[in-house]
Formats: sequence, C-alpha cells, structure tokens
Amino acid sequence: MHPIILSVCLLLCSNLFMTFAWYAHLKELNGKPWIIAALASWSIALLEYLFQVPANRIGYTVLNIGQLKIIQEVITLSVFVPFSVLYLKEPLKLDYLWAGFCMVGAVYFMFRGRFS
Repeated sequence: MHPIILSVCLLLCSNLFMTFAWYAHLKELNGKPWIIAALASWSIALLEYLFQVPANRIGYTVLNIGQLKIIQEVITLSVFVPFSVLYLKEPLKLDYLWAGFCMVGAVYFMFRGRFS
C-alpha cells in the first residue's frame, strides 16, 4: 500500500480515538469527577497514539512535516463534524463548511509545488 494512503488510514483511526478521548466524556461522564474523565480519556488516547505515531512515521517518508500536518488537520475536521452532529447532537453549522473551505486553501498551499 502506498505510504500516503496507509498514513491517511492510520490517521483516520487515530482521529476517531482522539475525538472520543477529547470530547465523549462531555456526554458520557458529565456527572463524574474530572479525574475520572481524565483517566478514561487517557486510556482512549493511548489507542490514539498507537495509530498516530506509525501514521506520522510512515507519512514522513514521502511527505514533509507541513504536508503531514495539514492532512492531519483535514482528517480532524472530517472526523469531528460528524462526531459532534451525530454523537454529541450538536447542530450542524455553516461554519463547518467555511472551515472546510479554509482547509482546502491550506491543502493547496502545502501541496502546490509537489505535483508540478
């Protein structure tokens, strides 16, 4: 499998765990002490790192650090929006679309010299 595709797949998995680690406690553990939420989040975050570290190491073999980072941010937004709407029941906002357009611009600037 091409390193970029493998890296993106691993980053998708990483971001699913990251998003749950960062935000699921707001819904699931809202009435619990913060230390319980922190310990639960840290245990989920360990799984995140088990995907994120190899994803970045593999991606860095063919991408520069800026390209790798912007891919990470696009994936983060792509995972966060459905999570917030479907899991946390937050309203879908037009702001997500505008943020996505900004990300498209960022991707353009990070990759514009790569394919010429």
